[in-house]
Amino acid sequence: MSTSNDDTATRIAVLIPCYNEATTIAKVVADVRQALPTASVIVCDNNSTDDTYRIALEAGAQVLKEPRQGKGNVLRTLFRQIEADCFVIVDGDDTYSVDKMPEMVDLVVNQGVDMVIGDRMASTYLKVNNRRFHNFGNLMVRSLINKLFKSNVPDILSGLRAFSPLFVKNFPVLSQGFEIETEMTIFALDHNFVVRSLPVGYSNRPEGSFSKLNTFTDGIKVIRTIFVLFVHFRPLLFFSTLSLILLVAGVLGITPVFLEYFKTGLVPRFPTLIVGGFVIMLSLLLFVCGLILEVANMRHKQLFEVLMNKRY
Repeated sequence: MSTSNDDTATRIAVLIPCYNEATTIAKVVADVRQALPTASVIVCDNNSTDDTYRIALEAGAQVLKEPRQGKGNVLRTLFRQIEADCFVIVDGDDTYSVDKMPEMVDLVVNQGVDMVIGDRMASTYLKVNNRRFHNFGNLMVRSLINKLFKSNVPDILSGLRAFSPLFVKNFPVLSQGFEIETEMTIFALDHNFVVRSLPVGYSNRPEGSFSKLNTFTDGIKVIRTIFVLFVHFRPLLFFSTLSLILLVAGVLGITPVFLEYFKTGLVPRFPTLIVGGFVIMLSLLLFVCGLILEVANMRHKQLFEVLMNKRY
C-alpha cells in the first residue's frame, strides 16, 4: 500500500492507533495535517464502540480496521501493510504536541536516524500528568532498561515516534498491547539502530476522553516484557547472575561440612553436603546454558545483519 501518489516525493505515513477516541481523533488528524501537509494520515480503528471510525473518515484520514485487540496488534498490521520513506506513530488521544513532527521526519529522512522518540520527560509530562503511579512507572522502566542495556533513553514509553523503513520492516512485533513501546526500544538498542530523542509537548486528555491504560495490569505487562526480552537479548548476563547466586549459596552451605571433616575426619551432615553439591552443579549448568544461548544470540545477530544488508 503506497502512502503517496508521487513516487519522486518523500513518502511520509502518520499512523494513528485508535480505540474509542471519537472525542479527540478529528483534532489529532487536523493537527497532523497542519504539521505534515504532504503526509498520508492512516487511522487504525481497533474495535471502537463509539464513532471513531466515522469521525476519522470525515476528518480526511484513511481508516483501516484491526479486529485483534491491542496496540501491538494494530502496529503489526500497519507496519506490514504501509510503505513509506518515514513512518510516524502518534496516539489518537490528543495528548502529544505534533509541532516537532517535521523535525522528527527530517532526522529520519535526511540524517539517517532509525528511531526518533518524542521525549515527554524533558518537557511537561511529569508536571501535567495527574496519575502519579504512571510517573513512577515511567521513571522505573526508564531506569531499569537504561541500566540493563547500558543506554540513555529518556522516555521509554513514549507513544510519539518516527521510524525509518529499515527499522519498521525488520522489527518483529511480538507484543499485543501497550508493551509495544518497550519492545521497540529494546529491539532498537540491542540491534544497534540509530536512536535519538527529541523533547515534545504533552498535555492531559481533554474532558470527555478516557485513558485505556491500567496502571497496575499494564505496568505488570511492561515489566514482564522487559524480563522476557532481557533473558532473550542478554542470556549470559541473566544466567550467569543466577549461577553466581546459586554458587555462593552452595559454597556457603557445604563449607561448614568440609571444615568439620578436616577437623574431625567425620561427615555427620550428609544431607547438607548432598544438597550443597546439587546446588553447585545446578549453578554450573545454568552458566553453561547462558554460554550456549549467548553464542546462539550472537549468531542470530550476525544473520540479522546479513539479511538486512541483502535486503537494503
